[in-house]
Amino acid sequence: MAGKPKIMVMGATGQVGGALIPLLAANPTVQVVAAARNHGKAAKLNVPSVHLDLDDFSTFAPALEGVDRVFMATGYTVDMLRQSKDLVNCAQRAGVKQIVHLGACGDDDTRVAHYGWHQFIERYIESSGLAYTHLRPEIFMQNLLGYGGESYVKQGVIRHYVGGARLSWVDCDDVAAVAAACLLDPDTHAGRTYRLGYEAKTYYELAEVFSAVIGQRFTYEPRPPSEFLQTVLAAGAEPAYMKCVFDSYTDLTNGVDLRSDEVFNDFAQITGGSSLTLADFARRHADSFRY
Repeated sequence: MAGKPKIMVMGATGQVGGALIPLLAANPTVQVVAAARNHGKAAKLNVPSVHLDLDDFSTFAPALEGVDRVFMATGYTVDMLRQSKDLVNCAQRAGVKQIVHLGACGDDDTRVAHYGWHQFIERYIESSGLAYTHLRPEIFMQNLLGYGGESYVKQGVIRHYVGGARLSWVDCDDVAAVAAACLLDPDTHAGRTYRLGYEAKTYYELAEVFSAVIGQRFTYEPRPPSEFLQTVLAAGAEPAYMKCVFDSYTDLTNGVDLRSDEVFNDFAQITGGSSLTLADFARRHADSFRY
């Protein structure tokens, strides 16, 4: 294994990191290590793992020892700002050469607060002097399977909190494919910001897609954003971050233009493949939605 660049994947037991691990592990030119707080979950990934707890600074330096490239993902809390700053500083000291950062939606002048937090992190990474690529995915299709402690699709009824807003969607597997391309070819993707969203639909339109693909009737029931905030806080979600989500849901429900329906055509150029559609997603996860 000597001489092969070592790539550390954060969020290895999550949706994007979990999809990224096998893509990298299949490439014989690199070593892959999964960074995780839970060793039991990490053991199922079939790659070496290191202990990394974003709430425990003492775990940062040992996890980064010998690492050349990092897929960087942080949790959904305001602590992401402190955690990311500390992580970048430790990466510099450890001799890391590249960071591929998983951020959030929005262009540079977004006024959605938690999107802006990710952009502060981007700027800090840039100031570090490390090679970088920023990924800004739009809405994850996997959120439909559950988000903030609740399922949005039950017995053919899709409930959400954005009224009739049209959103741009991306499958986590596609985000992982872009991340893999960037980590395996740092020079080509250095200094780039990739916005990842490939199909724009309202939840009403989403219900039509599910009905056609799954062969059962699905409907959309818009709910008040206040219900979302109450539910996720009761489930133990972090208040500052979820208040940002609530504010964006309120704007979307009220028809404020957050440019949430922007789609992009970069996937084929980055990966050489075709992005997944909402119909693909419904087909692959039909057992989770069928009633």
